[in-house]
Formats: sequence, C-alpha cells, structure tokens
Amino acid sequence: MSAALPQIIIEPLAERHLEGITALYNEPAVCRQVLQMPCQPIEVWRQRLAAATDRNVKLVAVHGGEVIGNIGLEQYSRIRQRHVGTVGMGVASAWQGKGVGSMLIGAVLDVADNWMKLRRVELTVYADNEAAIALYRKFGFETEGRLRDYAVRDGVYVDALSMARLA
Repeated sequence: MSAALPQIIIEPLAERHLEGITALYNEPAVCRQVLQMPCQPIEVWRQRLAAATDRNVKLVAVHGGEVIGNIGLEQYSRIRQRHVGTVGMGVASAWQGKGVGSMLIGAVLDVADNWMKLRRVELTVYADNEAAIALYRKFGFETEGRLRDYAVRDGVYVDALSMARLA
C-alpha cells in the first residue's frame, strides 16, 4: 500500500521493521501515550510478528527506511464478536501532527471495512491525549465511556476513554 504523503509508505510489519518498531515504542514520548512498557527488547516485537494471523493486521509507516509509525487491528476471536476489532497505534514524536496517524488509521479502516467486514472498531486512548482523540473523531470514532484509573503512567493512575466507530 502506498500513501499520499511524499516518501511515506504504509506496509505490513515484517522482520526488516523490527529494529525500527522497537526504537519507536522505546521513544519516551511515544511509550508514555501507549500501553507498551519502556525499554522493551526487540524479541517482544519478534514474538508479536510470529503470532500474527489474518485476524491481526499490523502495519507500519516508513519514511526513508525508518519506521515512523505503527498500527495494529485485531479482530475478536469469539464467535459472537467476530464483527468487532480493536486498534492500537503509535507515531514517532517528530512525525506527530503531519498526517502519519491519518494515513495509518485510513489504511487499517480500509482493511476493517472492505476486507474483514468489521461492523465495530474500538480503541482506548488516554483521556488527556487531545491530539489523538481529535484524530480518532475525524475518522468517526465516538467516546463511549471513561475508564477511571485505567493505567499507570509516570507513577500515577490515569484515565482513558473508550472510543468506537460503527461502520
């Protein structure tokens, strides 16, 4: 899949991306906004890649050979929830606000809508991550609830929002 921004390509996560995706999520500003633990070894991502199935889409945004963003879409496996998928995403700090997140969300929602026929795509986002919330709203996600003390960040409990988009 190629994308509209110059020299940025959206492609499936592969072995050649593992060093870059590890560096992406080990970036303190990125790690702070996602549920990944800091200082993860490359083996964590190698195991995730090995566990990939056709119900688990993993894409990366690449610029000049460097991984600058990642998104995953996982279809629920329970029979009564096969119409539902969940999304997780991260974009390098230097590339935030430049359309990379829009490219990633657009690519994964195309798969969700046109290939997996998912009716519902959901995600969680920290309640204070206004830029991400605005991005998700742009793609039709709506806030469904507030998850109090959802995760620990910087040594304190923080809230998250549960958001979903119905096709």
